[in-house]
Amino acid sequence: MHLTLEGIGKKVGNQTWLYDMSLQPCSGAVTVLLGATQAGKTSLMRIMAGLDAPSHGDVKVNGGSVVGVPVRKRNVSMVYQQFINYPSMTVRANIASPMKLSGEKNIDQRVNALAEKLHIEMFLDRYPAELSGGQQQRVALARALAKGAPLMLLDEPLVNLDYKLREELRDELSALFAEGGATVIYATTEPGEALLLGGYTAVMDQGELLQYGPTAEVFHKPKSLRVARAFSDPPMNLLSASVASAGVQLNGGPLLSMTLPATSSPKLTVGLRASALRVQFQDGDVVLPGKVELAEISGSDTFVHVESLVGDVVAQLSGVHNFELGSQINLYLNPAQVYVFDEQGLLLLAPVRGGGR
Repeated sequence: MHLTLEGIGKKVGNQTWLYDMSLQPCSGAVTVLLGATQAGKTSLMRIMAGLDAPSHGDVKVNGGSVVGVPVRKRNVSMVYQQFINYPSMTVRANIASPMKLSGEKNIDQRVNALAEKLHIEMFLDRYPAELSGGQQQRVALARALAKGAPLMLLDEPLVNLDYKLREELRDELSALFAEGGATVIYATTEPGEALLLGGYTAVMDQGELLQYGPTAEVFHKPKSLRVARAFSDPPMNLLSASVASAGVQLNGGPLLSMTLPATSSPKLTVGLRASALRVQFQDGDVVLPGKVELAEISGSDTFVHVESLVGDVVAQLSGVHNFELGSQINLYLNPAQVYVFDEQGLLLLAPVRGGGR
C-alpha cells in the first residue's frame, strides 16, 4: 500500500492544528510519529484513517485520492490508547470479528495463532472485563492484526500500561510488524520507543512536520534544535557557544577543537547527549568541572545532574554510581561527539557515527 499526503493542512475555526506538510510513509514498514502531546500526531492519523478530512491538500492511496472516502470503506486498522474491545463478546469472538466480516476461512486457526503470538491464548473464553489493562490491549492489538489491513494506525497504544508491560509489548510489536507486510503508523511521545521500533520516524512539533527519514538517521543527524529536543531522552544538553579560530568556544568553558563549516552565525549552540558525558578521561577529552546537584538511578543507568561553569548538564552513566550531593565532579567529553547548531537553530555539524569527525 502506498500512502501519500500532499500539502495537507488542518484548521479548526481560526486555529491551525496542522501546518502544510507532505509525507510519503515507506510502504510495508513502520513509520513512527514522534512528538510531545499536542504535536499534531492524532490529528494527522485521523486524516490518514479518513476519520477527518484535511482543510486543504490531498491524501492518496496507491495514487488515487481518498479524501471524502469514509473510514468504513477504507481497509484500515486502528488501535487507540484506550482498551477498545467489544465487552459482550469473548476474547475469541473479539479477535475473530474482523475475519468474520470479511468472510475469511480457517478463522479458529488464525485466532489461535494470533493469541499465541500475543500470549493471550489462555484468555480466549473470557470477557474483556475479566482481563487486566495490558491483557485487554493485547486483545485490541490481536483484533487489529486479524483484520490484515494494509494500513495499521496505532495511536500511543502502550501509554496507559505500566513500565514492565510496555517493555514486553514493544519487543513483541517489533517482531509482529516485521512479520507482516502492512504499512504501520505508530504515534508516540517517547524517543526510546521510536528507536526500539526502528523503521522510519517523522518528528512533529506544534502541528509542524520537522523531519522525516530512517529512524537512526534522524536521531543521529537532527536537522534542527527542535528535532534534537524532540528526539532526546533525557533532554539533550544545550550549551551557549561562539565561533573561535580553532573551533567552538563554550561560553564560560573550554575550547572545543574542531573544523566548522562556513557560517555567518557568530553565536552557536552546542548540543551534547547525556550519554556522551563520562567521569573517566579518554584521549582527546576536555573537562567540565562542576558540582553534583542530583544523582538518580534508573534501571541500569545513573543520571547525574551537575552545575558547571557552562550551565546545568545531565550525564547518563552506565552502571550504578554513588555521588554525594554538593561534591565536586569532573565530567569529560570528546569534541567529536558534540552537535553544533547556528543562531537560527539549524544543524551545522553532527558527530560522525562510530567516533571522530
